[in-house]
Amino acid sequence: CVSRSLTASFFFYHPTGHQPPQPNTNTNYTAIMMRLALLAALVSAAAGFSSFTPRNLVATNNGSNLSMKIYDWKRRTADESALHEEEFTLGNLRPAPGARKRKNRKGRGISAGQGATCGFGMRGQKSRAGRPTRPGFEGGQQPLYRRLPKFVGRPTGPGHEKEIFNLIKLDDLNGAAEGSTVNFDSLFESSAVTKSKHDIHKVVVGRGDFTAKGVTVQAHAFTKAARDAIEGSGGKCELLSKTTNAVLEA
Repeated sequence: CVSRSLTASFFFYHPTGHQPPQPNTNTNYTAIMMRLALLAALVSAAAGFSSFTPRNLVATNNGSNLSMKIYDWKRRTADESALHEEEFTLGNLRPAPGARKRKNRKGRGISAGQGATCGFGMRGQKSRAGRPTRPGFEGGQQPLYRRLPKFVGRPTGPGHEKEIFNLIKLDDLNGAAEGSTVNFDSLFESSAVTKSKHDIHKVVVGRGDFTAKGVTVQAHAFTKAARDAIEGSGGKCELLSKTTNAVLEA
């Protein structure tokens, strides 16, 4: 209690009217200046590491006029320093950086992204081998080819496709004797034509000249130019049935 009263007497006026001794002003000024200097150093250090301080976001220029953005990863490794200086020819044309993508390798391990099941999953009809559904199948709903209106008088579907003929050229008939009857079977036996995968035959104008005289040609169809050439040389055209191969008309 005695020490506390003695300490308090230095900072407060004594009841008797005597003033306590005044502190040293030079010492207090020096301490305040040191504290201010320390505070300024801490503020400057904190500003250096602050996330709000703006930084340079553009790459430095190393002797090139090309500036690179941070997120432009497709053109980072591209040498485009002379892009606007050289003339494009067939010898220096090249795709733009990032335009050509590497092919996706399937079934080569899980690290490739398409390994094991190759992106088809483990179960279900679409993961099995072979074609899972027929062309045009839409899961059971009304397919597109049945939803669309059809042209009147133009049947579609099986049996109504375009007819495909085996073509017999007029210059294949040049080896026939005058007055003989020529059809595909006789031409095949004389090796004038090769075998055909179609059962119906059509006579057309070939590249060579037609030199046979007075021959009777049997076929399932004739072009107008071929019929005129045969009849102009004294021959005759006989139309055959596409199912029975019987002569329909002369």
